[in-house]
Formats: sequence, C-alpha cells, structure tokens
Amino acid sequence: MKLFLPFIIRPYLWLLLFLMMADSCAVNPVTGKKELMFMSEDQEIALGVESNPSILAEFGEYEDATLQKFINDKGQEMARISHRPGLKYEFQILDSPVVNAFALPGGFVYFTRGIMAHFNNEAEFSGVLGHEIGHVTARHGASQQSKQILVSAGLMLGMVVSKDFQQFADVAGAGAQLLFLKFSRDDESQSDKLGVEYSTKIGYDAKEMAGFFKTLDRLSGGSEGRVPSFLSTHPNPADRNVKVGQMAKEMQSKTPEKKFNVNRDSYLRMIDGLVYGEDPRQGYVENDNFYHPELKFQFPVPQGWQVANSPQQVQMAPKDGKALMIMAVAQEKTLDAAAQAMLTNYKLRQISSKKVTVGGFPAMEVLSEQATQAQQTQDPATNQNQQAQQKIRVLTYLIQYNNLIYQFLGVTAEADYNTYSGRFLGTMQNFRTLSDPDKINRQPERIRIKTIEKNGTLSDALKAFNTPANRMDELSILNGMALTDPVQKGMLIKLVGK
Repeated sequence: MKLFLPFIIRPYLWLLLFLMMADSCAVNPVTGKKELMFMSEDQEIALGVESNPSILAEFGEYEDATLQKFINDKGQEMARISHRPGLKYEFQILDSPVVNAFALPGGFVYFTRGIMAHFNNEAEFSGVLGHEIGHVTARHGASQQSKQILVSAGLMLGMVVSKDFQQFADVAGAGAQLLFLKFSRDDESQSDKLGVEYSTKIGYDAKEMAGFFKTLDRLSGGSEGRVPSFLSTHPNPADRNVKVGQMAKEMQSKTPEKKFNVNRDSYLRMIDGLVYGEDPRQGYVENDNFYHPELKFQFPVPQGWQVANSPQQVQMAPKDGKALMIMAVAQEKTLDAAAQAMLTNYKLRQISSKKVTVGGFPAMEVLSEQATQAQQTQDPATNQNQQAQQKIRVLTYLIQYNNLIYQFLGVTAEADYNTYSGRFLGTMQNFRTLSDPDKINRQPERIRIKTIEKNGTLSDALKAFNTPANRMDELSILNGMALTDPVQKGMLIKLVGK
C-alpha cells in the first residue's frame, strides 16, 4: 500500500488546493481585477479593530489636538475620494520618535511624531497619507496573508507527496520569503502610485512626495547604508524619488490649469513645539542607567546592552542576542499573585522562590525554566538525527513600589545562565527610587521654527542660530535640504531646542 499512497493522495490534495483558490477570488477595489483573497472585508475590519488597542498601548497616542485634527481632517477628505470610501477610517499620531507611517487592514492609519517632524510641508504629508490609505484600499494586508497561506499550503503539500522535496524544504522556504519581499515591494510601488493619485485629487503637489524620499534616503544611510533592493521590503528610496516624480508630473498634466498646493509655512508653524527624538518623560538611558521621571524609579543597564523603551515595557539585550531582560508592570496586586500569574502565562516551571528586599521595598525572586521546542541534532557517533530539547532559564524579580508591582524577567538558555545571571541581578537588585531633581526635571527637545534673518546657505542660517557642529547634518536632514542649499531672508526653518 505504501507504494501507491502518494499517487492516491496527490490528485485530491491538488484538487483541494485548486478549490481553495477558485473559491477565494475577489475583485480588487483598485485594479478591478480578480485576485486570491482568503479574508473578507468584515474580517479585515475586525482585524483592525482588534489590533488598534495594542498599537496604541505599545506606542501611546501623541497628545496634540491641533495635529490630531489635521491628520483626521486630511485623512477623511482623502478617504472620501479613495477606492473604498465606505470604510470607517481612523487616523492617529503615535508618540514615537521613529520615522514611520503604517496602516492596518480595515482603515486604521498611523503616523509617528517622528515622521511628522521630518515633513516640511503639507504636500509631503499628503503624499505619504495617500500611500498609507492606498495600502488599505488595495487590500495589501489581506492579500499578503492570503499569499502566505497559499505558499504555506504548497510547501506542506510538497513535503507530503515528495521525499525529494522534503530535502529541499529549507531552500524552498527561503525562496518563499524572498517571494513575499517581492510582493511587498510591489505593494509599496502600487501604494506610491495611489499616494500620487489621492494627494493630487485633493489638491496637493505630489512632486513634494517624491522629494520626501530624498529625506528617507538620507535617514537610511544612503546607498552605502541600505540592504540590497532584492532583500528589502521597500523599494530603494532614491528610485522611488524618481518614479514618484514622474508619476506626479503625468498626473498633473491631466489638469494643467489646476494649481497644486504645497503649504510649507502653515505646516511648519503647526509643528512648532512638536516633541523631537526620545521623550525623557517616558524614561531614558544615561550613563548606563535607566531613569523614569514620571514614575520616579531608576535601575542600571548592563554596559554595552541595547535598550528599547516603550510605554508597555523596557527591553534590554546584549548585541549577541543570547540574553534578554524585560521590565514591565504586573497587573496583579500582590507579589504572590504576580509570581503565580507569571509562571502560568509563560508556562514556566518554578525551580526556587524566596522573599527579598530591593531598594527598601518588598520583593520576590523566582527562578524558573521552560523547555523550548524539540530541535533536530545529529549524533556524531552514529551519524543519526536525534531530537533534543533546549531549556531556557528565567530569573524573575517582582518589586512592590508606589502601589505597583514592577516585574523584571531575565531570559537566557540554561547553558548560558551562569554567564548572564550576574548581569540580571546587577540590574534587578539595584532598582531604587529616583530622587535627583536634575534627572526628574529633564525635558524633551522640541521642534522650534525660526525665521532666517539674511540670505545665504542653510549652513549659514544654522550657524547663525548657534547650531552645534555635530548636529549640522542632522538639522539639514530635518529641514529636507543640503547644507549648501540657498536660503532667503524671511524663510522659515526648523531648529531643535528645549
């Protein structure tokens, strides 16, 4: 029977795959063509509704009523002329210094304050807004998921019907990943086109959108700092600058009598005072110490470790990636309850537990472990494959401070625990109250809009406002100009200050 099993299974599996594809085609609202789609519009909306709270919790909303009204008004205006005007769109500015904008299926669009700081006029903003709405209207998120389901099904099918295919499954998987990167670049290019179309339709000069890609190119490090295009999820910013410029010119040629807005000065005045870079009020690292002025605590960070701070948690890790520390607030009200919840949530087996004191506050130390998935290894003696489980060790400190319980997790492989346990303890056992007024009263830098007093170059203007030499390039990128570009008296530029 084994000889005939693959031949019996194969036709039915291929038939099942064909029926899945045949029953899952939908008309794309942008192209008007049928395409593979395993997610309905209701499911798209539900995914956005479900994911939105976690996005806001992860980054936090940037509290600026004027900017929020601006992005919502422009977003709703653009949504009305888009290919899917019936969706209920939501637009948010996130409290993150990262230069980014993204969209979720169903109409949820997000801009960070970092990208808002780097726009230099409304037209640049409008082009990127159209790009993100384009991801929604063209159903790119749902399409990507559908393609991943199909390729995953194909890989599983291949492994069932062919022993030869099993040998090359890793190669096929890598090929699939590159395929998805190509899908993503195609989606980005289509959204660039929609960004030009939508921003033009509401009266903005889409050539400015092309110019913003120069800023993105400089932020990404230029041609020397980027990964090769075939390994990137986004097209090369320099290439996008050229292509978007061409598309904008063609789109505007259809209505040569129309005047397209840029609105530079009004945009710059609107972002005057925008928080720039990391906001120390949310916590910051200085001299290998993490300080949180609002919650008034501090703890040391192992030297050389990288730190990622968000409203939900602080993550710390060495560059080799062999360990991780996470600090977050536990939801429970007592140390015992927090410890039990931690073990349950992460499916950990407790090795030891004891009550301790940290910084004068009641605390608990818990050592636990978890077995990871079985890993395939080869026995050098028998040359046979065997299954091995790698265990991870987790050191947890729970500290009761100011009516909250702070939870520190130190995670590493069991084999590396002795290497990193000292660094875990060095951080966790030195959590303490922050009382230094200098650290508590630290204020963020903000965008400051100034008027140039005489003709010259951007470099001349920045020097006139006492810009430090080591920040000249940073400020030139922020202004979307080269230091040698000419500027005129009365022109507005961005500076950065407290």
